[in-house]
Amino acid sequence: MNKDIQRQEDPMDEPSSASAPTLEEALQQIAELDKKLAETTDKMLRALAEAENTRRRAERERQDTAKFSVASFARDLLTVSDNLRRALNAIPAAERGKSEQLNSIFTGVESTERELLRVFESNGIRKIDPLHQKFDPNLHEVLFEAPAPGTPSGTIIQVVEPGYMIHERLLRPARVGVAKNDGNGDSKKVDQSA
Repeated sequence: MNKDIQRQEDPMDEPSSASAPTLEEALQQIAELDKKLAETTDKMLRALAEAENTRRRAERERQDTAKFSVASFARDLLTVSDNLRRALNAIPAAERGKSEQLNSIFTGVESTERELLRVFESNGIRKIDPLHQKFDPNLHEVLFEAPAPGTPSGTIIQVVEPGYMIHERLLRPARVGVAKNDGNGDSKKVDQSA
């Protein structure tokens, strides 16, 4: 039975028709493979960094959208707040003392204004009331300049309409009047073009 089984030849036993690479060729192939590995690793790291940057950018945009999506609606509600304040300013304190009915109206409007401002605050909207502060063109809009003896030029002397911020962005600039150079030469004129 053993005679019937033919011995299979091992391909390793046969001499190779191609000659084995020399040591120099093997080292050169290893160097080329190392270079390709380094290039591939670099490409992979760049792709991972780009993916991470894209993820962070998308997260930041999502957060901004959540924060500022109500900006248009909030801007529309600012006139409601302004009108509530005008209504309160239209009722003199002396008149409120004379009429219980007028006093009740004043108290109701005041409560409504307070609640509206509380809702604004809870949604990241805060009021800017810059009276007696230095004019800042990033937050304020100058409506007029007026002489104000003893007040440095560029100081806000009247707030015509308060401004509002939504988180760190300006929702509406405060509309203000500022002190004008009083002519004594030691104060600077406010730049209204900003």
